[in-house]
Amino acid sequence: MLPPFVEATHCLGYHLTRKGRAVADRVVSVLGYACPDITYSPSLYPITAALLHFMPEEECYHCMASLVASKEKMFITQTKLLNEVTWKTVMQIAKKHAKSAAQHLLRLSGAIGPERIYADWQWWILAALPFPHLVRVLDCFFHEGVKVFYRVALAILILFHKHSSNQNSEWYAEATKNGVDHAIDKFCRNMPASPTKLLRTAFSIRALSSQYISRVFIKTEMTLKSKQVITGSRLVRSRSSDNLPTSQSQVNIQMMSHTLTIREGSHSPGPRALSMGVYPIQAIKSQILEHSELFTLWSWLPVRITMYQPVLLYTTEEHGCSLTTFYVRVEHHEPTLLMIKTCNNEVFGAYCSTRWFERNQKDERGNRQAYFGTGETFLFSLHPVRAKYPWVGAIENKEDGDVKTSHGSSLFMAADNKMITVGGGDGQAIWMDENIRYGKTDRCSTFNNPPLCPSGDFEIRVLEVYGFAGA
Repeated sequence: MLPPFVEATHCLGYHLTRKGRAVADRVVSVLGYACPDITYSPSLYPITAALLHFMPEEECYHCMASLVASKEKMFITQTKLLNEVTWKTVMQIAKKHAKSAAQHLLRLSGAIGPERIYADWQWWILAALPFPHLVRVLDCFFHEGVKVFYRVALAILILFHKHSSNQNSEWYAEATKNGVDHAIDKFCRNMPASPTKLLRTAFSIRALSSQYISRVFIKTEMTLKSKQVITGSRLVRSRSSDNLPTSQSQVNIQMMSHTLTIREGSHSPGPRALSMGVYPIQAIKSQILEHSELFTLWSWLPVRITMYQPVLLYTTEEHGCSLTTFYVRVEHHEPTLLMIKTCNNEVFGAYCSTRWFERNQKDERGNRQAYFGTGETFLFSLHPVRAKYPWVGAIENKEDGDVKTSHGSSLFMAADNKMITVGGGDGQAIWMDENIRYGKTDRCSTFNNPPLCPSGDFEIRVLEVYGFAGA
């Protein structure tokens, strides 16, 4: 099931195959899980579906996560109140910057009034414009920001006015016969202007700056909120308890997010040249992984962590091979991601949920804790085998629903001045010496993993450790 903030009429597929629609559903569902504050967002699904024509699902997810996290809430709105603010903003700026077109629309609207017409403004763009026009508009949006949509909406009004001002025109006849709302929708679907002309009309509107649009938007938002207070109605809450996911749905969506991996033939449609978009791992310059492997790894991270910007904290290539330096640069960050490349080109590592400084914490008796960490920690291997090894305690007992683990199955992280260990119980999944040069890997009870490299022993070529800004 899609999140509650998505309505069926908003699910525009843009000619995606059935498999492509399933990918769009999955991306939007994971976004809904990661961003529970979203209560109403009509434009989120269509933009997701459009992006899937130009990028695989992992990149699409990160692009949409960046857009949702943006401070600009003027188009990808996340509440019904802000959605109302957008169309009232269009109506206000049209009265000033497309005055003749706005007056023409007012005359044609008749009894239904212009508000009903402006309320559908985003569907002029997302639902009615031919796909080549929409792609060009979205490309400009990713370059220039939300002002592009407002300019395009005014350009549609200006062009509609131009083609329907003559009472003998087909568009005037359409507006008087079936209503101006149907006429504008049909006009957009049969847009007489090329994508270039549409955008040229949009960007030729003078004095329509982003700052001005923002001022109108904020003023309109404050007006609507004040009216709600005066009438005694509740303000629209950013978090709706009715829309919070249940514990079972969180498990389902968490499992779903783990399927966002790169596999041969998994994309629909296939990968093509990138359109614009910013995603958190784009800036990573790893000496260990290619971007395709990074996307796979990022899909395995907890969903909330993928919203943050990764930061390289430590690399043997730059900071040398010293456990002391490792601790100085890494120990206060939580979580961290360790990636190891061996001299035999094996690639594996671990997502470590707890800061390494915990090695210094003492128990009630004053003794240092041998192991620390939480069940969110996991192991991974990317070469020669691609696999994720989660904590065995995260796998639910299907008979009675209880999670049963022994002490040996809950040994996540350990460290001292001589070594670093991830995973324990009947073996250590990853062990590295104090010089961060040699290590060994065995099966362990915590993750039930095989040795992460065939020989069991390895020599480290590169170690990289990443933290997450804002986490």
